[in-house]
Amino acid sequence: MSDGSFISRKYRIRQGIQTVVEMIYPPRCLSCGALTESDFGLCGPCWRDTPFIGGSVCESCGVPVPGARDGYRIECDDCLTRPRAWQDGRAALLYQGGARSLILALKHGDRTDLARPAARWMARAGSEVFRPNMLITPVPLHWSRMIRRRYNQSALLAHHLGQETGLAVCPDLLVRTRRTPVLDGKTAVERAAALADAIAVHPKRESMSQGRDILLVDDVMTSGATLEACARVCRASGANHIFVLVLARVAKNA
Repeated sequence: MSDGSFISRKYRIRQGIQTVVEMIYPPRCLSCGALTESDFGLCGPCWRDTPFIGGSVCESCGVPVPGARDGYRIECDDCLTRPRAWQDGRAALLYQGGARSLILALKHGDRTDLARPAARWMARAGSEVFRPNMLITPVPLHWSRMIRRRYNQSALLAHHLGQETGLAVCPDLLVRTRRTPVLDGKTAVERAAALADAIAVHPKRESMSQGRDILLVDDVMTSGATLEACARVCRASGANHIFVLVLARVAKNA
């Protein structure tokens, strides 16, 4: 049997197995469970209800901004008023509609299967911020919350993002030294106080960040206070440039 015939036969066998699998487990929408054309996808109605970010965005935080690119750096009013501790940031979705439901399911509903397709969306959204030899690391979760939730959704996203991009991932570069309160509704000063000394670089991982570009990964960015704290400790540990990539961005008036 020639090599070509052997390869063709293997291909037909794989296609046959895939067909049988699809007959038994047909692809379903990640959000509502309706039948779809491909795995890890959304049906038409859920796709329309999921606000993917496109067009012009703030280069610091990823929020959509009006107008077209003109060759100059674009930043939203918030980032112009208060520069970020990182260089560039991007987001795949707006935190509303179907996106909010998916993220809550990933975060609190044991839908860990959502992390893989979400990482694909993030990889597309963050294509401009990836750098050679960049190290991906998630925003850490305190051990007490980890016990209750059983997993860190940001670490799952970071893991799958590493598979999508081929970049190295360090899931425990950063650690929470103490539990922090929920930051929703707090002022910028209150957030900073709540996060003071709450995040640190793992003492056994510090050498991994020195001189390298770091990509911080989280599920949702609201004010960016937690990511700011993470970026500052990475920079203090000797990291080079810091970048941010989140699954969803909370946007004013969105």
